[in-house]
Amino acid sequence: MPTLDAACGPIRPPICIPRSAGVVAVVRGKRQAESELENFEDSQNSSDRHEGWRYFIEKTDLRAGTDPVKATEHRQAELEGREANVLRETEAPSFRSLERHKLGGH
Repeated sequence: MPTLDAACGPIRPPICIPRSAGVVAVVRGKRQAESELENFEDSQNSSDRHEGWRYFIEKTDLRAGTDPVKATEHRQAELEGREANVLRETEAPSFRSLERHKLGGH
């Protein structure tokens, strides 16, 4: 959970579709993020909510006030980097699995 002085921002992803409409704001602190989140939810039209669009708060290393488009690009690059690392880790056989294979184990 974000600390009281960490930069945070509401994110708007759909619940049913694995894509995001992006960062909508970058603000300073958990309380401000919660307030912004509430404002966005209160102004959200019912058809958006019915389609599964929701907001959530995510901690970031960006400065409060960062342009939401730039924040979305930064977030996407971070996500892609993490996914690439996971893929590399799962594709590379571990030393132990190689040793078990050589010894005839599974």
